Amino acid sequence: MSMERTTVDRHETALEVDRSLRFGSLLMALAGIAFVGYGAAFLALAFVGSGFELGVATLNGITSAELNAIDPAIMYYITHLHVATAAFIISTGIAVTALAWYGVRRGLRWAWATAVAAAVVGLALALPMHYTADAFAHDWVTHLGPIYLATIVFVVGAALAFKGLGSTVRRE
Repeated sequence: MSMERTTVDRHETALEVDRSLRFGSLLMALAGIAFVGYGAAFLALAFVGSGFELGVATLNGITSAELNAIDPAIMYYITHLHVATAAFIISTGIAVTALAWYGVRRGLRWAWATAVAAAVVGLALALPMHYTADAFAHDWVTHLGPIYLATIVFVVGAALAFKGLGSTVRRE
């Protein structure tokens, strides 16, 4: 009787781990897709937006059109930086999505570690600048809200997947 109970307990634990890994990797992949969407919005606004970027309408009261009238090279340079930033946000999102969906979901620890490292490096380098000075005003909800929401989803997914990886050791 106790042998049968042990088998059932192991089976339930294995199912829980598998669910945790699958749901965690799904959340990580969805967050990666959200990173791509945020980058795509950033990219689109660089070309068709009236402001500077998501949630930034003016720089010290100066609109992008006014700055362009003063010196088009400055606006071109700012647009160039926004396009480059968008490209890296999008490419990171693609990498995180693929790693989560095709690697983490299979229980590959290296895929989990790489997805986490890619997201953490990007966020750790980009976010602190928003709090260093009040050099420009930004609408917190539209400027950082989407990326914070995606980050929360990613962190929850990474934690769940890590829990699932605990007893799932696959080397491929």
